[in-house]
Amino acid sequence: MALRSSAVDKLRQIPMFSQCSKRELSVLGRLVEEVDIGEGRALTREGAAGSEFFIILSGQAAVTRRGRRITVLGPGDSFGELALLNPAPRDATVTAVTPMRVAVLGRREFSGALAGVPSIAQKVMVGMAQRLQELDQGNLGRKRTPAPGTS
Repeated sequence: MALRSSAVDKLRQIPMFSQCSKRELSVLGRLVEEVDIGEGRALTREGAAGSEFFIILSGQAAVTRRGRRITVLGPGDSFGELALLNPAPRDATVTAVTPMRVAVLGRREFSGALAGVPSIAQKVMVGMAQRLQELDQGNLGRKRTPAPGTS
């Protein structure tokens, strides 16, 4: 099922996709599948390899790390975008606390979009670089602890 126009707008709000044109977002939107998730179902598991990116369209999900609840996500929130670029283990478990409807974009489909529309790749890199800069600026002024053996 094609992603609704409002969900395409949500893609634009995600730093990774913020530089993409409306046409590029539409390409990605055609690749997204909307899925209903039952209460209690884990969408991601900490330590497991991930290959999907999720946007919450309705419902809520709890995010836990090492068994401790970190936050609750709701409509408009997203998670898992790094799994589109890197098959590293997930750093948290995300579990539906209510019935949910999510938009899911898989790595295979995303890779196909990058191959078919190369301009998306460049814009994703710019969006990710901006996000890294924001994160780095947020850490400025904080005392950094040197890694073991580097001090």
